[in-house]
This record gives sequence, structure tokens and C-alpha cells, in this order.
Amino acid sequence: MLVESPPEQRAETAPAPPNRRAIRVLGLLLSVVILVLVVLASIAIGAKELSLEQVWHGLFEDSGTYGDVVVADRLSRTVLGVLVGAALGLAGSVLQALTRNPLADPGLLGINAGASAAVVTAITFFGVTSLSGYVWFAFFGAAAVGALVWFLGGSRGATPVRLVLAGTAISAALFGYLQAIMILDDAALGRMRFWTVGSLASGTDSTVVQVLPFLFAGSVLALVLARPLNAMAMGDDTAKALGANLNRTRALSMLAATVLCGAATAACGPIVFVGLMVPHIVRSFTGPDLRWILPYAAILSPVLLLGADVIGRIVARPAELQVGIVTAILGGPVFIFLVRRRRTAQL
Repeated sequence: MLVESPPEQRAETAPAPPNRRAIRVLGLLLSVVILVLVVLASIAIGAKELSLEQVWHGLFEDSGTYGDVVVADRLSRTVLGVLVGAALGLAGSVLQALTRNPLADPGLLGINAGASAAVVTAITFFGVTSLSGYVWFAFFGAAAVGALVWFLGGSRGATPVRLVLAGTAISAALFGYLQAIMILDDAALGRMRFWTVGSLASGTDSTVVQVLPFLFAGSVLALVLARPLNAMAMGDDTAKALGANLNRTRALSMLAATVLCGAATAACGPIVFVGLMVPHIVRSFTGPDLRWILPYAAILSPVLLLGADVIGRIVARPAELQVGIVTAILGGPVFIFLVRRRRTAQL
């Protein structure tokens, strides 16, 4: 006999009223406009500021002037920021739904740590020094850790708690490995110092081309999982009654998060808090429906990432502050606020 779900849970998954749906669509369009403005700011602002006319000329009427060259250089960096930001936002949304923890982020399952450990290994033992080499090692490390977390979490019997515990344990072990290698090898420390803080500065057309297939595949998979993850949010028994395959949904969610986080970390290094903050904030005005959370997170996460990148260029002129540092500075207070608010709500 099926057990009827509580009224508040039925309300969460019921179709939104027409007026509320219209407001969400309007908000999504407004988010796209904001993203376009931030993209233009990312191209225009740097060590040398460009006017909107120069940006337009560089984008559509390239004639080889200095401004056009600057626009071309910044365009690859900006495109990479959009792709990586969207990937982190989608991965954070999926992981928060998978673990049923609104404060989860892509680093919770050890995926970022796996990518970082693989890059350190590549530098120390294989002499890899190019970003193109980092990409494949980092992606392999993220994939290996994702598979290991799934195995240690119980595979077909995996639960959110088991997955989180496995990810935390693996992260701790890999962090110790990272510290040991970087202490023993000064050369590795020097080369890793730039990569580990997270940066868009080394983004090139080649980097975008290498990670684009993985980011596209991971994004499509994450969006497809919206409905089964919505069902799982109401509890395992209710999800089964609604026809959701729990094991398959969890496995595919792990795969989507691994592909997205692995490719993003490979391209830019580990960037924290983006995958935590944006989905959590988006949920406050979209509700728990992942059919809305995922598109909003995919648009607003690049806004945060590119905005932080622009701030980093402004505050440290003529040099720049890496985007991973800026997101950490911004994310720390926000994370404390979210934890305190959540704790207050539970009292």
C-alpha cells in the first residue's frame, strides 16, 4: 500500500501556478541579461581598460589593433569562466540533492582533491609542466576518486551518508599526500602554487576545446536528472513509489558531478564555494524544484565566478588576485551566515 506524502512535500513537487511560473521565467531571462553584462565587463576590464566600442570592434570587426588583440585574449578567459562557472553550479546543485544537504559542495566527495593529487603526481613524477598536460591528469584523478567514493559508499547500496563519509575520508588522505609531496619537492611546490589557488588567467582556446565535450556531457546529464532527484528528495520509499530507480539515479548523479567537477578543476584548478553558494541562494527563491534550480545555477554561477575574476583584476592592479582567492574571501562569510541561519531555523 502506498503511503501518502505529507502536504508540504506534495506542494513542493506540484506544478507551479501560472503567475509563479511566469515570474521564474522572467527571473531566468533577467539572469541571462546580468550574465551578458558581466561577460562584457570581463572582456573590458583588466590591466588596460577597454571601452564598449573597443570590445564590440574586437568581437565583430577584428582588424589586428592592440584593443582587438586584448579582446581576443580575454575572450578565451571569459568563455572558460562561463563554462567552468556553469559546471560548478550544476555539480553543486546535483550534489546537494544527492546528499540531501543544502550546504554540500563539489569538494565534499573528494573530487577536487582527486584532481589536485593527480596534477601533483604529474608534476613530481612525470615532469608535466603544461596546462594541456594538467587537464588530462586532473580529469583522470577526479574520475578515479569519484569511482572510489561510489565503491566505498556501497555501490548499489550507497546512501547519502555513506557517500559523504567516503568522500571526506578520501579527501583527508589525499590532502596528506599533497602536503607530503609539496614539502619534499620544492620544484613541485613552485609549479603547483599558481594552479592550486584556482585561476582563469591561463585560459586559452585550447583549454576550452579540451574540456568542452566533458562539460557539455556532464551538463546534459545533470539536467536530465532533475526529475528523479526531485522524487528522491521526498524520501526513498516515496521515490520508489513514483517509479524512480534509486541506484541508477545516485550512480548517474555521481557520474555527472565527477565529470563536471573534474573538467572544471582540470581547466582552472580547485575553485571553492561557487558550487555551494549559488545553488543554496537560488533555492531560496525557486524552491526545491531542480527543474528550476539547475538552469538558474547554470546561469548565475558564471556571474559569480566572472564577477570575482573582475574584482581580482581591479583590487591588485596592475597585477591581479586569482579568482580562487576572491571566491574564498567572499564565500567564507557567506558560508558562516548560511550555517548560522540553518542552525537557527532548526532550533
